[in-house]
Amino acid sequence: MNSSDTQMKAVTIPEFGEAEVLRVATVTAPEPGPGQVAIDVAYAGANFAEVLYRRGVVDVPLPFVPGIEVAGRIRAVGEGVDNLAVGQPVAALTIVDSGGYAEVVVTSADLVAPLDGHGIGMGVAAALPSNSTTAFLVLDRVARIEPGENVLVHAAAGGVGSQIGQAARLLGAGRVVGTVGSEAKIETARRFGYDEVVLRDQIADAGEFDIVVDMVGGATRRTSLDRLAPMGRMVVMGNASGADDVGVPANELWFTNKTVSGFNLAAFSAAFPKETGQALHRAVAAAAAGNLRVQVEALPLERAVEAHRRIESGTTTGKLVLDVTTL
Repeated sequence: MNSSDTQMKAVTIPEFGEAEVLRVATVTAPEPGPGQVAIDVAYAGANFAEVLYRRGVVDVPLPFVPGIEVAGRIRAVGEGVDNLAVGQPVAALTIVDSGGYAEVVVTSADLVAPLDGHGIGMGVAAALPSNSTTAFLVLDRVARIEPGENVLVHAAAGGVGSQIGQAARLLGAGRVVGTVGSEAKIETARRFGYDEVVLRDQIADAGEFDIVVDMVGGATRRTSLDRLAPMGRMVVMGNASGADDVGVPANELWFTNKTVSGFNLAAFSAAFPKETGQALHRAVAAAAAGNLRVQVEALPLERAVEAHRRIESGTTTGKLVLDVTTL
């Protein structure tokens, strides 16, 4: 099974386009290099990042196997890896080179967290590496949250938004407010630790915040900047609205004592794999302790097209994961 011509099934992007371009194909299974592990995938998380790959927003070589996070068991270890063993259950970020929508994926050993003894199912574990890891990194590493600070999080009912609100609580935030795009998502978002949940177009009346996390963009980004208190920090980590970029005048930041930062998990993971892995371990431990709730819905990998459509529609709550064992 370790020969270089071992075949596997994977969902591929053969060409850029709408969700329908996704195809199940037979491809060569990857093998780990030095410092890497190969994982037999049980579940793969479904994320907006993979939609961007499919649309061609991110320049990737075709055909391309998307998939930025997985849960499964170690299949093989590369040279220099001595802290992980074949057969060990793990959660892993595969975001640097992607490839998670497949029976086998390879990633850096630094981006892997063991699941032994944690009592976390594979479906839930596959939902942790991207969103939950991001939540801790954004608040702690980028925004540098301080106890008692007020936090505003957009898209609060979504995969990453649902985690940021809870992580803010764990990190000592004071008031934590979430925004959603429709009335139907308010109750869902409230279950993820938010003190208040408001519609996105009502944030002008929500008060001031020390930290704003924005993955929506467009008009929301401009209004969010206005909601920052003096010495407030806004972290930009997406543009789900698809709106044109919003310029932020440097002089405005100067005169108002505000900060705007960006966070991209793929770039951060490539530059700081060990720190990213530490955040992943932290997320797994928090979920195992019951301090981080993840709402998961599983679909067979063959229904990746449906998963992408639902993510693009903006109607999903919590996290979709793809069951790879159904191939």
